[in-house]
Amino acid sequence: MRVAGVGLLTGWGEGLAALPAHARRAAGSRSLIPLAAPPLGGERFRRATRECLFGVTAVYALLREAGLGSEAIAGGDTALIYVTAGGYGASNRAFIEAAASAGRESGGALYFPYTAPSAIPAEVTIEFGLRGPYVILIGGAAATIEALGQADRMLAEGTCARALVLAVETFAECADLYARGRWLVEWPLVEAAACALLLPGGNGMMAGPAERASPLEEAVRRRVGETLACAPLIGLALACAAGDDPWELTGQWRGRRLALRGERSPAGPRR
Repeated sequence: MRVAGVGLLTGWGEGLAALPAHARRAAGSRSLIPLAAPPLGGERFRRATRECLFGVTAVYALLREAGLGSEAIAGGDTALIYVTAGGYGASNRAFIEAAASAGRESGGALYFPYTAPSAIPAEVTIEFGLRGPYVILIGGAAATIEALGQADRMLAEGTCARALVLAVETFAECADLYARGRWLVEWPLVEAAACALLLPGGNGMMAGPAERASPLEEAVRRRVGETLACAPLIGLALACAAGDDPWELTGQWRGRRLALRGERSPAGPRR
């Protein structure tokens, strides 16, 4: 596969230019760097959760980065692979707490549709008219490496003409839960959404075990902070901006680290 562009939103701002040189120093005493909800208009987004808004906005950021219009990804030839470790936690918590406050077992129809991990990619498919293959992976950075590997196989087999790999992670609504298990994640926690557009080409590479973090994984941890499933896509954006060709990504989740190598498209994304 080849990379045509990567759209990126983090608590630091939009794009690579917003990233600090050192995340922990920039965070100071803050353990969480939240991402402000984007102002998407329209009745459909009026009740959408923050994470759904982030997913849609990340795709728009990708299209700007790649210099494309929405029509370039619409239709049945675009696959969507969505990855998250906890991007549906906020809506699940809202559903549970709404039920508790009302003294009933169900949180009601308003909250329930957003408790499923599919809510975020569903909003993306509706917004951009996607009708191609559709996969959801739950996990951290290692799952995103697997998602990129799946996209590579789908492109090589002709299952799709292009693939979007989307990751969204939010933390603010469940910050106290992450604080209880802080040994499971790095700090600071940085809310993020990222989307890569992948095209056929290059040498197909399978995701496989890795013994150590790649320089890109270390760079993301140093410059951004903890973004869970978004980290490999941020690393991909860094590789493209630096002109790395080929690139090597690694990602770890719960003691399991995977690696994947690939190439940029001839033009590559705009810096």
